[in-house]
Amino acid sequence: MVDRGLRASEQDSVDSDRYLGYLLRLPVRTNMKETPPTLSPADSVSAAIDAMMKENVGAIVVVEDNTPLGIVTEKDLLDRVINAKKDFELTSVKEIMSKPLISIESSQSVSDALKIMSEHDIRRLVITENGVLVGLTTERRLLEVAYDQYISRGYDDVRSGLYNEANKVGVAYVSTYPPRECGIATYTEDLVAAVSQLRILQPPFVVAINDRGGHYDYGVDVRFQIDREEIDSYTKAADHINRSNINIVNVQHEYGIFGGHWGEDVITFLEALEKPVVTTLHTVLEEPTQDAREVLRATLERSDFVVVMAKVGIRILENHYEYFADKIRCIPHGCPNVPQVRPETFKQSLGLEGRTVLSTFGLLSSGKGIEYAIEALPEVVKKDPRVLYLIIGATHPEVRKREGETYREKLLNLVDSLGLWKNVKFVNRFLPRNELIRYLQATDIYVIPYPNREQISSGTLLYALSTGKAIIATPFLQAEEVMHEGHIMGCEFKKPSSITECIMTLLENVEYRERLERGAYQYTREKIWPNVAMEYVNLFYYTLGL
Repeated sequence: MVDRGLRASEQDSVDSDRYLGYLLRLPVRTNMKETPPTLSPADSVSAAIDAMMKENVGAIVVVEDNTPLGIVTEKDLLDRVINAKKDFELTSVKEIMSKPLISIESSQSVSDALKIMSEHDIRRLVITENGVLVGLTTERRLLEVAYDQYISRGYDDVRSGLYNEANKVGVAYVSTYPPRECGIATYTEDLVAAVSQLRILQPPFVVAINDRGGHYDYGVDVRFQIDREEIDSYTKAADHINRSNINIVNVQHEYGIFGGHWGEDVITFLEALEKPVVTTLHTVLEEPTQDAREVLRATLERSDFVVVMAKVGIRILENHYEYFADKIRCIPHGCPNVPQVRPETFKQSLGLEGRTVLSTFGLLSSGKGIEYAIEALPEVVKKDPRVLYLIIGATHPEVRKREGETYREKLLNLVDSLGLWKNVKFVNRFLPRNELIRYLQATDIYVIPYPNREQISSGTLLYALSTGKAIIATPFLQAEEVMHEGHIMGCEFKKPSSITECIMTLLENVEYRERLERGAYQYTREKIWPNVAMEYVNLFYYTLGL
């Protein structure tokens, strides 16, 4: 009802106040995370960390017989476990959970929830129905929804507005995707998950690219599939997107994941597409062949914006494709937000107790230069026989199709010939993220011996940085940027003696190693996935003129 006699601006203020008041009176169940992850009181702190990483959440509810007893947050882990130097396996969540548990019944209002949080100085609130856990909400979650709805002024039907996805921007991600084993697939899954956590856009719409003869049991995020070698498949995918409610398309570009010479079939897809495009470049070649140059030029022409993950990528693109300079944006490779812990914390559970652990992870192929790291070890082992080099990851599926396990066999033979079978271990699996992070956290020194300079997007580098590792790396493009900031120790390309020298320096100079660890961890704080996801969302909105 409009109050007569008020000026328009005054009336807007009155209506806004009424609307916000209505929002705050909504039941708190209208904005909660249903079925939050839970643990029993007897579960270990290690299990809590695994659950947080797997579910990408900052808190776990401790439950017994469907009754919530307490909550374990990231702050609890830092204050009561890590800083207290307690054992992750031997400490139970019951010992460190926050209690007594503060909760609210689902029928109570958003206003009640915010008041309870303020009174108890907490950021998360357990939601129950008759004492049984039904959900979890956060102060930020409640305030964001209230604010979003406040500025949208959806006066007619507040409740439907809270759940109406039709008004949100829809993004289609074109990429390889898990369970396919591929670094681009892992990157895209992490990006999609991080964007979804923001709750700003429509539910994810993934167009998955299958390798030749490949068939995968995809999850619900995958709405369409492209068969890499079938040119008609690219046109059908574009037509499907054109007929959908998708507003913008994000293409994850790597030459090898698309069909045709230098992945030229992606151009067929882009030519048929009628939606705006933001293309993420995972490889930017300093000296491309003419064919590679033309494929990328055509991709740039048909993209509204392109994203590179290192600033040097801007320079390279401007040198080769100056006409498209205004389309280039730099958004860093994302990384997980995990605590920095002492390696000893996880060594025992992984059977690494008493070892000085070096590691490298990623899908194996000859382009990783792991043979140079192995050849660097004999002198190191003479100095410290406890050294163990972990080579973590399965052989790249495309390499396995062409060559089988030839490269791994070559590495195994090299280990035997150097008498290093006690000092090198192969973890021949594609690890889930939580297990991979645990191996990284148990690592003393991380090694990236890439033999070529062109690598501009390295998930292995960002993961190692995000866990606060002292890193030895060759000066490939992305690593070189971090070296300039003093957070990586550089070694020479294809030179084992250089790697040996670096390892020895870090083993002997603990103060320098710890400085690298601190710098690495701090370097990645602005690059954690929620921040990177928001940068993508901002670019999507900018592209659409919103």
